[in-house]
Amino acid sequence: MREPDHDPCYESTGRPVRCVPEFINAAFGKPVIASDTCGMNGPSRFCTIKEGADGIMRERCEVCDASVLGQSHPASLLTDLNSPGNMTCWVSEPSLIPHNVSLTLSLGKKFELTYISMYFCSRLPDSMALYKSTDHGKTWIPFQYYSSDCKNMFGKATDVAITKHNEQEAVCTNAHNIAPGGNRIAFPFLENRPSALLFETSPVLRTGSQPRISESYSPTSLFGASNDVNDMPSNATEDNLKQRYFYAMGELAVGGRCKCNGHASRCIFDKMGRFTCDCKHNTAGTECETCKPFHFDRPWGRATSHNANACVGR
Repeated sequence: MREPDHDPCYESTGRPVRCVPEFINAAFGKPVIASDTCGMNGPSRFCTIKEGADGIMRERCEVCDASVLGQSHPASLLTDLNSPGNMTCWVSEPSLIPHNVSLTLSLGKKFELTYISMYFCSRLPDSMALYKSTDHGKTWIPFQYYSSDCKNMFGKATDVAITKHNEQEAVCTNAHNIAPGGNRIAFPFLENRPSALLFETSPVLRTGSQPRISESYSPTSLFGASNDVNDMPSNATEDNLKQRYFYAMGELAVGGRCKCNGHASRCIFDKMGRFTCDCKHNTAGTECETCKPFHFDRPWGRATSHNANACVGR
């Protein structure tokens, strides 16, 4: 990455100022682990209903085989380069039995997150839960819920008003309101939150800076070409039915900034290959969370728009 002609962490006079890395899709190119993927135990078939150029809906069936490049649908396709006309999709193993499938994304270090967006290649799941982890997946904290029945699925009321007292809690959004008639679901984490305008100083919203995110699907019925087995002919076999029940997602995007506490304008790979902040203001650490040796004349502090809180040495 080319260094800027002017270091944004300092004024032209040399005075330190708050600086932050650019806003990016933090998920792009990052590894995703799926608890279930089609074709891992031999070839399987899945079927979807697609609208043709003539406007007629037709069923299209495909073979999924993890050992064949052109027929595999691994989780790595969630964070690759996609375009509307060339959407590659991760697909779970078709199953008639409702079950949970989880996708775990590792960002490599902490990020300050503002949204998560998902594009589904088939019908939306009935319910979904997003979790966050700050200890590399040892423990998980609920981040966001989504369901057509929030109360029964997660024990949460639907679309509760967010106040200063509950803005750190995971809320549940009605599945039918968030993506009416579409295939994309987006969760803007700062929307309607009282501390959104004070993001740089809010201890509540800073907890959204996470190295790993996990999505867990908890559907009352799986999705594919149809959620209703009654749509199938009465003589349909169990295999015919199973081929229509699966999960499929084409894109997982995470909007955010590499967390550097206001002391770096970019993140880089260090000599050990670790993704870390390029710290300024005499700070150090993966997130510039401490002062450099011999620069402890005043306590470390997160940079704000009013005070860079640069570390000072003798």
